[in-house]
Amino acid sequence: MYLNPNWRILTVGDGDLSFSKAIAEHIKPATLLASTYDDANTLVSKYSDNALAALRQLHVPTLTEFDVTQPTSWQRLGEQQFDVVIFQFPLVPAFVGAAAFKAHTQSSSMNVLNRALLYQYLHYASHYALDKNGPMLCYITSKDVKPYREWNIEGSINQGLTCQYLGQMPFDITHFPGYKIRNVDRDKHVKDTSGITYVFSEKTHHPLGNTLKKPAYLTDKHCPLCRVGPFMAQEDEHKHMLSKKHNQMLKFEQQWQAWLAQHNDQEQV
Repeated sequence: MYLNPNWRILTVGDGDLSFSKAIAEHIKPATLLASTYDDANTLVSKYSDNALAALRQLHVPTLTEFDVTQPTSWQRLGEQQFDVVIFQFPLVPAFVGAAAFKAHTQSSSMNVLNRALLYQYLHYASHYALDKNGPMLCYITSKDVKPYREWNIEGSINQGLTCQYLGQMPFDITHFPGYKIRNVDRDKHVKDTSGITYVFSEKTHHPLGNTLKKPAYLTDKHCPLCRVGPFMAQEDEHKHMLSKKHNQMLKFEQQWQAWLAQHNDQEQV
């Protein structure tokens, strides 16, 4: 992940705030504002080893109860603007109990709920947080394993939004000493699997573009949904299109398109 120390940085959804602390101590940016979804009491009780007090000692302002899906949270930024907004390993929290799970997934799968989380993050970050005179960058760092790789982040997650997918870069956690990837629901560290930082911006001709890569599976003779290919023959491609894996990804994509259509209808009301 590339971060310019001269940038104004906003972190969102930083569970125990250890990522923000690592940025403050090792990147030393011109401006840093940290935010987390939980309120202060929940954060401290959930994560016994958290960076809330440390950020205060470093004079880094921190917003608690910051929900990236709610415009009211973004409006708390006031007139403050940023060059990059970062969302590390986003994941919708698990629902407690079968009844809660059924209620929340009755009309949308967990796949769609996680896509919606990222969609709203990109939309509101671009609208409320990013300075149009700056680089206007949105970062999403995610894992290259299921279920994260099934969200089609580099494909249709930003469909209909003004920001575009520019490319991606590897995330190396060793560049952020002290950062611990947390379980979203409890005081437990998550295995440090390899991460990918997906980069979005309204500025399609971006200087950062030279440092970014687009994966081969987005080119011809590949299936971008399943991230497979190249297909050496039409028969191989046809066989893949009939596979269980591909049909599952098609189902996810159809559910996502249905959510987008419903969301757009609600926005127009």
